[in-house]
Amino acid sequence: MAARVKATGGLRGWIRRLRPVTDADDELVVSELYREYHRPLLGFVIRLTGGDRQWAEDVVQETMIRAWRGADRLDADAPSLMPWLATVARRIVIDDRRRRDARPQESGEEPLESLPIPDEMEDLLRKVIVSEALKSLSPAHREILNETILRDRSVNEAAQLLGIPVGTVKSRVYYAVRALRVALEERGVTA
Repeated sequence: MAARVKATGGLRGWIRRLRPVTDADDELVVSELYREYHRPLLGFVIRLTGGDRQWAEDVVQETMIRAWRGADRLDADAPSLMPWLATVARRIVIDDRRRRDARPQESGEEPLESLPIPDEMEDLLRKVIVSEALKSLSPAHREILNETILRDRSVNEAAQLLGIPVGTVKSRVYYAVRALRVALEERGVTA
């Protein structure tokens, strides 16, 4: 392949012939361009992309396509196409970075509709059921649960506040919790 390109006039010859591929000879010219400049251009672009090889490969490919499309604008007397290719590749990387920076960050692959939203109805329903169950208890049981569980007082504090012995508070708490459990089970709430 390289011998055939050299036979057609070397670098200058195949630059002049570089245009949209229409036959097998043109394919040889394009493959020679790729063979000669791929490795040095890739090394240059990898540095520009911060080591991202996949991105660098994409940039090199786009640069080669632009060289092929813009063959009529290339300087056939230039000793090397590397400065032109490097400039094009650098501009592609800059454009890619600008495009990435201008685009809003993606929130993920899931649509926003699938994000869990707290269901306040569940809490409201629980409160109504517990409230109804508490109303079904005796006034002494409601009072003892109110002081010990809802107001988070110790047995001794509740006994002192209500003016009853500590043993009575313990007993009432035990039976009040048991009665509340039964009242909740009657309303379909199970532990």
